[in-house]
Amino acid sequence: MENILQDKMNFFEFVFQDWRANQGNIKGRLILVLFRIANFCARRRIYYYLGFLYLLFYRILVEWFFSTEIPWNTKIGRNLRLYHGQALVMTNQVVIGHNCTLRQSTTIGNKQTATGFSTSPVIGNHVDIGSNVCIIGPVTIADYVNIGCGAVVVKSVDPYCVVTGNPGVMRKRKDWQDISLIDEQTKSII
Repeated sequence: MENILQDKMNFFEFVFQDWRANQGNIKGRLILVLFRIANFCARRRIYYYLGFLYLLFYRILVEWFFSTEIPWNTKIGRNLRLYHGQALVMTNQVVIGHNCTLRQSTTIGNKQTATGFSTSPVIGNHVDIGSNVCIIGPVTIADYVNIGCGAVVVKSVDPYCVVTGNPGVMRKRKDWQDISLIDEQTKSII
């Protein structure tokens, strides 16, 4: 469903879908606009061939100068907030939902196993990831999760939790116990 919606977006809607979420954050806006242009080219075969030089430019500028590795073919939902954007590393297999926040020095990717490499994490909607976080392996981070600074997440996380520590320890949020009683408009703000 999401891919259908993104295919129906025009170029400018697609490229600037994170603009408002990064208000006052010039570096985050710039990195995400560059990513969305590259992602637009990577998702459509004709643009991939036409935009090959741009994809090369994107890789050099974003990875080498901004020290942020967001592969152009990564699946990321709307309204991604990117704070500081320094030393952020993820693989192209990572899936990130809508309204998520990423901070500096974060690694999201696969881990090496005896037979090769595992799959990468799938991150739900409304997930807030602190700085110096490492999320590796075939884990699923559910919706409305906060991951504290320095956490190492190697197991899947239930919705409405906070994860802290190394290894990450999952705790239910007491202030979200009655989330089912909250109306949809309020849920979208949380």
